[in-house]
Amino acid sequence: MPYRDALPQLAGRLFVTDGGLETTLIFHDGIDLPHFAAFPLLDRPEGRAALRRYYNSYGAAADRSGAGCLLDTPTFRASPDWAALVGYDQAALQRVIADAVSLLQEIRTAWETPDRPIVINGAIGPRGDGYSAEATMDAATAEAFHAPQVRSYAEAGADLVMAQTMTHAGEAIGIVRAAAQARIPSVVSFTVETDGRLPDGSSLRAAIEAVDAATGAAPAHYLVNCAHPTHVAPALAGGGGWIARLGGIRANPSPKSHAELNESTTLEDGDPDELAGLLATLRRQHRHFCVMGGCCGSDHRHAERIGLVCGQA
Repeated sequence: MPYRDALPQLAGRLFVTDGGLETTLIFHDGIDLPHFAAFPLLDRPEGRAALRRYYNSYGAAADRSGAGCLLDTPTFRASPDWAALVGYDQAALQRVIADAVSLLQEIRTAWETPDRPIVINGAIGPRGDGYSAEATMDAATAEAFHAPQVRSYAEAGADLVMAQTMTHAGEAIGIVRAAAQARIPSVVSFTVETDGRLPDGSSLRAAIEAVDAATGAAPAHYLVNCAHPTHVAPALAGGGGWIARLGGIRANPSPKSHAELNESTTLEDGDPDELAGLLATLRRQHRHFCVMGGCCGSDHRHAERIGLVCGQA
């Protein structure tokens, strides 16, 4: 069933997420992804089969762990600038976004149960490099740039859209405003460096408060993604009411910095048990965290352990 009108993660139950789609496809499946773009696989039979294997592995992981599951469409790079690099124009983007949502609706039908809802997220990556804040946008520019994507997710029936690996507040504000116009729930997921600050140097607290102030607290909640739990912890150390707006963490299993990961030529998949334990510790400290998962380098093994361990936290 669709969940746009009542996101089940807001009811407080634990949801795991899928993890490093692109790193799984590259390192486990040996698939070349020019410009880190996975969405063109939807247009090739063998690519579509690889995506089905990937998502089914997370349906099974959630099933074994007993957690709900939030699945991203394979569209982190499905924005105009990145898509143009792999030969997709705006019409092709609209088509492939609809196809991506349709695929996840099929996965949901196969794996969802009344006790384990599956939520479909329209994944929106940054216009620039998610590991750098060299290129930033003001809110108005970001809204105009991302609005066609957001409308496509809304029209296709995604449950929400998520601005992922956001390096600064301006782009996040624009995406949230576009989502409000399209009448689809939004979530903002910032990334942080090893010191707990965003790539543009701002604190996680300042970024969340800036988005809430500019949008009337429109996001359903916030997340942090693509950072190790030990990188997120400093951002939470000061406490404060703003943390109530943070709904969880999608963590890298590697403690390496973004700069180090950019240079890595091997899979940084860490230890699933260690990652699950670190996330469970943060969940015990912040009982309202409801969405816990892996990011780059993680796979269904991490998701299953996160669901089991965090479910007991």
